[in-house]
Amino acid sequence: MKATWSGAIQFGLVVLPVRLYAATVEHPVRLHETHVADGSRVEHRRFCKAENREIPYEQVGRGFTLPDGRMVPLTEEDLARLPLPTKRTVEVLGFVPYEDIDPISYGRPYYAGPGPGADRAYALLVEALARTGYVAVTKVALRSRERLALLRPRHGMLVLQALLWQDELRDPGDLAPCTPLTDRELELAEVLIHELTGINVGDVHDDYAHALEQLVGAKISGGELAELAEPAPALDLMAALQESIARAKTFGGQAGRADVHKRPKRTPVKETTRRRPRST
Repeated sequence: MKATWSGAIQFGLVVLPVRLYAATVEHPVRLHETHVADGSRVEHRRFCKAENREIPYEQVGRGFTLPDGRMVPLTEEDLARLPLPTKRTVEVLGFVPYEDIDPISYGRPYYAGPGPGADRAYALLVEALARTGYVAVTKVALRSRERLALLRPRHGMLVLQALLWQDELRDPGDLAPCTPLTDRELELAEVLIHELTGINVGDVHDDYAHALEQLVGAKISGGELAELAEPAPALDLMAALQESIARAKTFGGQAGRADVHKRPKRTPVKETTRRRPRST
């Protein structure tokens, strides 16, 4: 696995060399852009306005636009001299309980593997986080921008989870409904949740590619695809809840516990030894 970043985690006076590796890989089904009139492929080309011609990718650089419109070119060498401490350091700002981090702010995860000679300090940080249930809130420069991130233990390793900045989270405004609920409705909803608790995520598959193949096959052969009926909102909420509970009991809701996003198992710790980490 190729490292995408190398540097060090620093908390207190402890400096821990690490390398970051992409923790996930997506497999999207890509659709090409086409010209609606004749169905031919549409290409995106790099065009220089000053010279009025197309240029190859090797001649494309980056630049910063000033308020007056002038462009300041920036080379890779310029960016390498960026006076930013987090360019090569995961700066630990503090420790908080895992539950205090809202998942809405989660970004891309990376495995943080130990660098040369860092095995003992690395193992110590992993175990300490696992025992306390805390995560480290950090700041680090990744992919041309500085980000908030958290360090958390998972299966004996550290995961660096990028976080969105507070101003990148949108306020939902008045999207949330203001509807009074009855105790009976809440009771039935909770019973249904318990009946449907558990799912083996490994048995769930992405059907989009297969559906796309069916659509393409129908387009080529001139056939028709059966229209799927859209689910309609229940007119009688109580009746829908009761029927759902009855079906869940009939077919069985315990399909196996989910392992997706499951936190790593923690070593049992006596309550007397579970302490809040001291600030430095």
